[in-house]
Amino acid sequence: MPEASPRGTYLVISEALRKGIEEGEIRGPLPSEADLMRSHGVARNTIRRALKVLEAEGALESVPGIGWRVAQGGDRRSLAERMTDVIAEDSLTIGDTYPSEAKLCERFGVSRTAVRRVLAQMEGTGLLATVHGKGRTVCALPTSAGRS
Repeated sequence: MPEASPRGTYLVISEALRKGIEEGEIRGPLPSEADLMRSHGVARNTIRRALKVLEAEGALESVPGIGWRVAQGGDRRSLAERMTDVIAEDSLTIGDTYPSEAKLCERFGVSRTAVRRVLAQMEGTGLLATVHGKGRTVCALPTSAGRS
């Protein structure tokens, strides 16, 4: 990678890996971290951050003795898409309480950090709002046109 991206080099790498997974170019085990470092021209920490982004989304999993691999089976949608779809799946309407962080972690099998990141995005786009003492509530219903 010749120059730093204003978006964050690790995000550019995670996007490239995500595209490879979605297009079927990357299957099974990923190349080693050392190989990824060489192919992208970055440090190990940059590669690890990129891999952690994809792990949080459920696209990759770390397997002892194997390394990183494309997540087996399951839902291939991003965590953000799955969490947004909770509104429709749970028949939530404007003003309803959105599930707690703990329930979302259990439902999607991801870390609290990953859930909090997506919740912040959902609040930023106006889908959710935090009400002191009540948790998060639905402020708007997602539109199918706004999602891919």
